[in-house]
Amino acid sequence: MTLFSFLKSRPIFWLSVTGTTVGAACAIKDLMQGGQFTKETDETEKVIIVTGSNSGIGKETVRELAKRGATVYMACRDMKKCEEAREEIVLETKNKYVYCRECDLASLDSIRNFVAAFKREQKTLNVLINNAGVMRCPRSHTKDGFEMQLGVNHMGHFLLTTLLLDLLKISAPSRIVNVSSLAHTRGEINTGDLNSDKSYDEGRAYSQSKLANVLFTRELAKRLAGSGVTANALHPGVVDTELFRHMSFFSNFFAGLFVKPLFWPFVKTARNGAQTSLYAALDPDLEQVSGEYFSDCQPKDVAPAATDTQTGKWLWAVSEKWTNPPAIDVKK
Repeated sequence: MTLFSFLKSRPIFWLSVTGTTVGAACAIKDLMQGGQFTKETDETEKVIIVTGSNSGIGKETVRELAKRGATVYMACRDMKKCEEAREEIVLETKNKYVYCRECDLASLDSIRNFVAAFKREQKTLNVLINNAGVMRCPRSHTKDGFEMQLGVNHMGHFLLTTLLLDLLKISAPSRIVNVSSLAHTRGEINTGDLNSDKSYDEGRAYSQSKLANVLFTRELAKRLAGSGVTANALHPGVVDTELFRHMSFFSNFFAGLFVKPLFWPFVKTARNGAQTSLYAALDPDLEQVSGEYFSDCQPKDVAPAATDTQTGKWLWAVSEKWTNPPAIDVKK
């Protein structure tokens, strides 16, 4: 068959185009999966908390930690989904030391109750992974009146972290890992309307909360210098998770038919999205590294706004006042 006659055969032509397109899409997707944490580590003596771990990146993080023998606490709001995820992970990894505990980051009381219960069960904490988050949700508020994205993504994790610092310091060397986002580069801390009471834009509120994650991490690292506790932040990549559930652009019928197939090659799987979290939490080379920001298992520069020391101190003071945690003994 000549090339000309081949091109004239429409079924064969379109089959070839389809195969080439699918192959290219798969190749692009492989390239977009990012860095992998491949070091073998034994975590059998470690106690680790992962927030928001009943699906997506958090679930895959717990799965890998369980494979490595860690005792893992899944701190989640939806206990039914948490138990289902736990059962799946335990059956796969044969690690029975994976626990579900209720922790609603939209409720300061729930966070305090989680910490109190955890401290009754465990006397050490080696790694805290602040993974949970909400993205671009309609305007709503937490039980304590915080704008939902600021409240869950930052304020809830701020309180959880400060309440657990005593155990982290006892367990040193230990680590705090804050899952932020590249969106922090578009963020601005609105000191005149931090809680978006005067106006609300879901995109700006999300970016502000992710910038808050990085500012909190850097200020925390300074305060913990010399304690043996490190704090680092990271961007997991653009990952196919439930985080996009509030974005109507991705959730309507037409998006399912046309947009998602085009978007698919450029997003990471949840497993690959968890790799930088695992890197920051487990890599032996990072034992004394603090105040850094990672992406694809590599150090990356933060946005200029994330280096603003005065804003970081201001955000800490406001967060401390709004969440009203007990006084903590950290290095100034």
